[in-house]
Amino acid sequence: MSGSSLPLATERAVPASRVAVWTTYAVLGIALLWSRLYDLGHSFWTDEILMISKYVREGPGEILAGPELSHELLALLTWVTSSAVGESEVAFRLWSAVPFVVGVAVVTAWLHRRLGAVSGMVFLFLAVVSPLLLDVTRQARGYGLAFCAMSIIVVAALEAHQTGKTWAVAAMCAAGVVGTWTLPQVGIAFGDPWADWLTLDVLTAGILALGLNYGAYMTEIFRAGIQSVGHGQSEAAEALGMSYVQKMRRVVLPQAFRVIVPPAGNEFIAMMKDTALVSFLGTSIDQMEIFRRAQLLGRSDFRNLEALLVAALLYWGLTTIFQFFQLRLERRLSKGYVRGTAGTAVPGQHHPAPATGAQ
Repeated sequence: MSGSSLPLATERAVPASRVAVWTTYAVLGIALLWSRLYDLGHSFWTDEILMISKYVREGPGEILAGPELSHELLALLTWVTSSAVGESEVAFRLWSAVPFVVGVAVVTAWLHRRLGAVSGMVFLFLAVVSPLLLDVTRQARGYGLAFCAMSIIVVAALEAHQTGKTWAVAAMCAAGVVGTWTLPQVGIAFGDPWADWLTLDVLTAGILALGLNYGAYMTEIFRAGIQSVGHGQSEAAEALGMSYVQKMRRVVLPQAFRVIVPPAGNEFIAMMKDTALVSFLGTSIDQMEIFRRAQLLGRSDFRNLEALLVAALLYWGLTTIFQFFQLRLERRLSKGYVRGTAGTAVPGQHHPAPATGAQ
C-alpha cells in the first residue's frame, strides 16, 4: 500500500507547485500593473511640459528638426494622441508605461521558458520594486519604449542564436528599427547630453553618427564574406604551417573580398547619400554639405527646384564615379571565377564570324 501511495502523492504535488508558481506570477503581475498604471492623471512635470509645449504642439516638423529632443518616437506618438483625444496626461504616459510592461512580460516569459520559473519570478520582482524603473516609466518620456525595444532585441537575439528561427530574427530587426533612429544618433553625437564633458565639431559628429550606424551593417557584410570561404581552405593553410595572420592574408581574405566588395560598395553609396542627414546640425556655410547648401540657396533666390536638381545631379555624379571604380574592382576580383571568358569556347554556343570588310 505504501508503495502505491507514493506516486499518488507525487502527482498531487506537481499541480500544487504549478498553482504556487502561477499565483506568484499573478501577484507580481498585478503589482507591476498597479505601480505603473495607478494615478497617471496628475499634472505634467517640468520635462513633460517642455516637450509638449516646444515640440508636440508644433507638430512632426519641429520634432524631427533638431538634435535637442532625444525622445522623437514618443513625441510623434504623443502628437498623434493629442490630435485624437487632446492633451491627456494619462494617454501620454501610457506610451511609456505600457511598453515597459510589455518588455517586462517578454523577458519574464523567456526566462521562465528557458531557465525556469525562479528566474522569471526574480526578474519580475526586481522590475516591480526597482525605484529607478518606477520613476522613469511613469513619465511621458521615451524610457518605456527604449526598455521594450532593448528587451525584445536581447530576447530575440538569444532565441535566434539558440534555435535559428526566422521569427526571432524578424523580431530583433523590427525592435532594432523601433529602438534606433538615425536622427537621434546624430543628435546624441552632437547635442546636449554630451555637452558637459565632450565638445564635437560638425565634421566629427557626422563621421561618428554615420560611422556607427553603417558600421553595424559593414560588420555583418565582412562576417558573411569570411564565412563564405570554405573550411577546407583554412585547414589547407594550417596544414602548410601558416599562422593565423598568414592564413587570413594569403588564403581567406583574397577569396572573401570577392563576396564583400559588392554589398560593401552598396552600403558606401547609401552612406554617401545619407550625408544629407547631417544638414540638421547647425553649421556655418563653409561646413555645410550639398543638400543644406541647396536648401539655403534655393530659399534665398526662390528657386528651390533648380537648387535641389543641381544637388541631385551632384549626388548622381559622385555615385556614378564610385560605381565605375567598384565595377572594375569587382571584375578584377572575379577573375578565375567567371566561366566563358574571352577566348574560351562554350559548347553549344554559336559565335558569329567577325566582318572582314565593308559591305
